[in-house]
Amino acid sequence: MLRIHAYDLDRLVPAAFDQSFEGEKAVAQTEIQSAERSASVVWYDLISPTAEEERQVGECLGLVIPTMDEMEDIELSARLYQEDGAEFMTMTVLTRPDAGTPIKVPVTFIIKGSILVTVRHAEPRPFDAFMARARKANGLGTHTATGELIMSGLVEAIIDRMADTLERLGADIDQISRDVFEAKASKANKKQRDLQELIRAIGQKGEFITVVRESLVSVSRVVAYYAALDGVDRKLSKEVRQRLKLLQRDATSLGDHSAFMSNKINFLLDATLGLINLEQNQIIKIFSVASVMFLPPTLVASVYGMNFAYQPELQWHYGYHSAIIMMIFSMAVPYLYFKRKGWL
Repeated sequence: MLRIHAYDLDRLVPAAFDQSFEGEKAVAQTEIQSAERSASVVWYDLISPTAEEERQVGECLGLVIPTMDEMEDIELSARLYQEDGAEFMTMTVLTRPDAGTPIKVPVTFIIKGSILVTVRHAEPRPFDAFMARARKANGLGTHTATGELIMSGLVEAIIDRMADTLERLGADIDQISRDVFEAKASKANKKQRDLQELIRAIGQKGEFITVVRESLVSVSRVVAYYAALDGVDRKLSKEVRQRLKLLQRDATSLGDHSAFMSNKINFLLDATLGLINLEQNQIIKIFSVASVMFLPPTLVASVYGMNFAYQPELQWHYGYHSAIIMMIFSMAVPYLYFKRKGWL
């Protein structure tokens, strides 16, 4: 599907001919050509475009729209490059972070003159949030909307979305931290099961943070790349330069915060594994103490189980009772000693 956005004063509004190329391709082609000639069009938004749509838009703007395979290429030269007088920048954006299982999708920004082309095969919420804000009065500021301003607004919305995601992740990690260090189960097996569940939760949050950090690195790389073009390949406006500086600062601060959260996740994982080891050592210690406690009674029973012809106690009337008392006494002495030392 293709969306063509124009601006009215400082408000971004979709053009009347928003439609897919499927169906009346000739009519759509004419509309795109007329839109491209119109000075009001600033943004071509391609959502899961077909090969035909990519070709049509590319011919209108004199570009070669990257395919999905090219967008997913992780090499820097395939994500940030110049071609046909345009800047091609691909970043990784998160979708479905609220569901707990975020998905990384590539989004390509193409700047040619004052026109922005975005290519995406998903619909991340920051795009909808930006368009809703841009359609309000002064939504894009006091200056005339350009592709650069729209791109900076989209990147800002993406960073804001990741900031909200990190905030929710921080609250979840704080709850996990309380669960780790607050012993709720009295039984050892129940406590170990709880700790094992916490390990799974810690692993999921750690994976989540890793995905967010990858996206932040991608965003920072795109912003730094475009900011470096100022005065070299193109002249950026003062407002765009200021926005890029703020975006770089925000992305860096979020990267530092995500690194802190990653370290906290590692600490919680180590602490949880340590608690599990302590519980297992406690169980092994109990078995060890029990074996030591029952060793003296076993010795007594072994002595009186010997098959010697002459054992005076075997003929004694109180021999059996004395042997039982000796066993109990020999078991009580180690128990009281261990208790006094604090080993139990």
